[in-house]
Amino acid sequence: MKSTAKNTLTVDDLTIWSNMKEGDENAFSLLFKKYYAELVRYGNSLCAFDDKVQDCVQDVFTDVWIYRKSVSEDIVVKAYLLSCVRKRIAKLYQKDKIFRHVSTIDTLKFLFDFSIEHQLISDETTATKVLHLNTLLNNLPSRQREALYLRYHQGLSVDQIAEMLDVNYQSANNLIFRAIQKLRKDWKENLSILLLLSSQFT
Repeated sequence: MKSTAKNTLTVDDLTIWSNMKEGDENAFSLLFKKYYAELVRYGNSLCAFDDKVQDCVQDVFTDVWIYRKSVSEDIVVKAYLLSCVRKRIAKLYQKDKIFRHVSTIDTLKFLFDFSIEHQLISDETTATKVLHLNTLLNNLPSRQREALYLRYHQGLSVDQIAEMLDVNYQSANNLIFRAIQKLRKDWKENLSILLLLSSQFT
């Protein structure tokens, strides 16, 4: 087995992924520790049942390990794992009796609330603007909010977002463009503060 560095911050995703595919259990452990909490947070934005979300995320990691040899090595690890969680939760909605009133995951309300810790903003005027922007973001249509979340919070490309949402590139780009247009229309402030917001989501 290959040896893997202990600190996830010093090992890039592709190295971890490559070592994991070769059967390195330490690499798999690093992958789990690096992304488990983040995947649960994303799962919680799609499903309000935390225990079921955690089960879905654990199932994703189990499948990654079991089928590691058949999964491509040339992937963006974060985008792949987020997509797997979304698909796993979609299957949950399709088969679990408590979700029978929901036809597909695309009909769900995206539950993530855009917010920023107030104490991180010392300027009262800026804090007021951020709170207003939070409100506008959370009032966007669900798919637009999810697209912005994936783009600015998770740092995914438009291509990756399109694949995750099972739409074409233009549709994914339109979701982001329309969301930004709506914010510009209603907020009338410099949208550069959105970058501040995206780096401080909790």
